[in-house]
Amino acid sequence: MDLRLIVITDRELAAPRSILEVAEAALQAGAPAIQLRDKTATPRELYEQARALSELTARYDALLFVNDRLDVALAANADGVHLGPGDLPIHAARLAAPRPFLIGASTDDPETARRLEAEGADYIGCGAVFGTSTKDVGDERIGPEGVAAVAAAVSIPVVAIGGIDATNAHLLRGTGAAGVAVVRAIMASPDPAAATRAILAALGDGRETGTGRPR
Repeated sequence: MDLRLIVITDRELAAPRSILEVAEAALQAGAPAIQLRDKTATPRELYEQARALSELTARYDALLFVNDRLDVALAANADGVHLGPGDLPIHAARLAAPRPFLIGASTDDPETARRLEAEGADYIGCGAVFGTSTKDVGDERIGPEGVAAVAAAVSIPVVAIGGIDATNAHLLRGTGAAGVAVVRAIMASPDPAAATRAILAALGDGRETGTGRPR
């Protein structure tokens, strides 16, 4: 799986464009993965968005993750789900969705990351690296060194998240991170394709994961 860049959707930041428009621009520019995140959508709305994105990512041989909702991810034929601390436990999700379905989990704690890996997580989302305004994490900033600590604790890929854009993505080189996840830097950009290319360029070509869809 290629996790160099996961583009996380946000309807408000994308407006007046649709998330599909912004996602397609990012995919055309080389983004290998999209994560659907919409905390305000009804289950039906989320499913409809996921189905549309699933068709889109399939055309670009990219991955689609759904945030929080395993049921929606499975129903929409997504490639995986990303689960936070308050969501369905990883071990329960893995029982319901055996591989090659992918399960991501969030933590910035090395010991917790080891536990999540043992429970069946396929990758760890780690942050907030540089702070964030798209999620309520207070003034948390773990920095590249925090990402490095988590990456050193597990054998699965670690994806850095939180305040990452083309100006600071290069600081994640050498941390052991497999890639980054971004929201505002692409969803709010007037030119999502250019923003995507700039972030990928800042990350360099040293990918630490394989590429392609799991099925």
